[in-house]
Amino acid sequence: MAATRFTGPVAIVVALAGVLAVGAGLTEETGLWAAISRESTPPPREFPVLEPSRPIRIEIPSIDVEAPVHGVGLADDGSISVPSVHRHNEAGWYDRGPTPGEFGPAVLVGHADTRDGPSIFFALPKLKPGDKVEITRRDRSIAIFEVNSVERFGKSKVPADRVYGDYTRPGLRLITCGGRWLGGSIGYQDNIVAFASLVETKNA
Repeated sequence: MAATRFTGPVAIVVALAGVLAVGAGLTEETGLWAAISRESTPPPREFPVLEPSRPIRIEIPSIDVEAPVHGVGLADDGSISVPSVHRHNEAGWYDRGPTPGEFGPAVLVGHADTRDGPSIFFALPKLKPGDKVEITRRDRSIAIFEVNSVERFGKSKVPADRVYGDYTRPGLRLITCGGRWLGGSIGYQDNIVAFASLVETKNA
């Protein structure tokens, strides 16, 4: 899997700036913020939200994935690093973003294959809406996500706002490579992205 260009921080900053600007306008002009702050209890949520805790394991029963998760950062070119080849059957969690279960999109990347054969996310394109992804976290909680969609994008056309910028709820993005093999520093021409939302939590 060739690295995915990470433009998320720009999208996230723009989104947060918009939220802050709207919030400031409401505070100054309508007093709505003051009314909200007087509520004695938070508004009800239709989904759980977890405190930060690093992911340590991923399970996707529908495509027979069960593997460790380790942290990855940014490569020298500004893209998200991917697991090294000798860890091609592990998923890499982007450790500068949300942990699975927090508000925002937790991003996990993985290889589709190597010269020796299939890797952890080889069958990612076979995921279907409704399939479950379980992420075990260091605090021994398990965040259970439901797949919303699996989509393919040209590497220069990955929608950063959708992949990295949705902070309306806890989400998960599973990313690997796909499409035609181009070789060289590009590798495959596309990225496969599975979009999922947190629907349940349990103890390990």
